[in-house]
Amino acid sequence: MPSRVVSLVPSLTESVALTAPELLVGATDWCTEPAWLDVPRVGGSKYPRVDDVVALAPDLVLANEEENRLADVEALRAAGIEVWICFPRTVESALSTLDELVTVLGVPRPAWLDAAERAWAALPPATAAGRHSAACSGGAVPRRALVPVWRRPWIWLGTDTFAADVLRCLGVTVPQLGADPAQRYPRLDVPAAIEQAEPDLVVLPDEPYRFTATDGPEAFDGLPTALVSGRHLTWYGPSLAEAPRHLSAALPPA
Repeated sequence: MPSRVVSLVPSLTESVALTAPELLVGATDWCTEPAWLDVPRVGGSKYPRVDDVVALAPDLVLANEEENRLADVEALRAAGIEVWICFPRTVESALSTLDELVTVLGVPRPAWLDAAERAWAALPPATAAGRHSAACSGGAVPRRALVPVWRRPWIWLGTDTFAADVLRCLGVTVPQLGADPAQRYPRLDVPAAIEQAEPDLVVLPDEPYRFTATDGPEAFDGLPTALVSGRHLTWYGPSLAEAPRHLSAALPPA
């Protein structure tokens, strides 16, 4: 079992810190939770300082297929370090990923993971149109939402993403944008995105781009907007236990 862990993924950093903090010896600059975390930092998720990671002598590095570059993973493995990679795209796969992580770490299953499973299982039954992940459900009549994750240029949340499944579970569908259905984060200007999506609302997370009441809603004149916690929308870890409640409260009534 590992005794020295470096995490390159904020969600996983929080998961380890609240489950077995004694194992965590390094994290990225973007690993902001829990707030009390005090470990050496190794740079960003996309561009970690590989030499700094190696210098921490970890016996396990946690990575994500989408957040971390293959070149960095290969460099760590070439240095003899084991790298565990995950890539959850649904709430169900996120919960199973976290269960696997607990096994990999060799620690008891944490209470927050049980609470997360209960929180998503407690949602009301979904219609076939709204349901995607077997771990959760959504409202009877799914609403359509545009979800920008960046501006200048505008980048949008695609259908085949973890955050899109989180919203599906809450009765909000993320429409496919662009001509390529495999494009997970399409780039379109606002008028084209609205024309294609025909949205009922716009969901504005505070990460990776920090949308605020004065930076974002003005671009969607006439459409209802909801400012939501990016951590609850995109992180898969202890925040999953709170996410249904926080996100449901932030979304406008159907």
